[in-house]
Amino acid sequence: MTVRTTLQLGDPELRDPVPPIDEAELADAHPTAEDLADTLADWVRRTGYGRGIAAPQIGARQRLVYLAFDRPTVLVNPEIVARSEETWEPWDTCLSFSVSVFCRVRRSVWVEVEYQSLDGRRRWLRADGELGELLQHEIDHVDGVLAVDRMTSVDTLCMRSEFERRHRDESPYRP
Repeated sequence: MTVRTTLQLGDPELRDPVPPIDEAELADAHPTAEDLADTLADWVRRTGYGRGIAAPQIGARQRLVYLAFDRPTVLVNPEIVARSEETWEPWDTCLSFSVSVFCRVRRSVWVEVEYQSLDGRRRWLRADGELGELLQHEIDHVDGVLAVDRMTSVDTLCMRSEFERRHRDESPYRP
């Protein structure tokens, strides 16, 4: 449908948790999901980065996440219902950082997520590794949390050029 402008770090709307989408509003989620897909595809085309995007990143006040990981997936009202106590520290960036700033974040090794599909059916999944990390990142967005809030240390902050030169091979963003 439409490539939308992505809100950037510092925009207060990124910090505002969004409420669940109720059944009456579910039809309104379809155009937003298409805009998320188009916006993410545009980021990937222009930067080579992007695996997921959440509705608040395009200014849509909907609890909606679009993933382009293995296959396109839309999650309506996603919630992490269980997580491992064990954690890991992958590299992360964000479309709302213009894919210019990277940092190490602390994430659970695995998560269990409940959500609805666009047709309203209840779904459940358990994910670990890169998919688990991506789900945590995108669900944080609908809760008003950003990757910098999960940063392990300010010492891990780096610009894209330094990340690509020093750390890309050890990250989910491998070439």
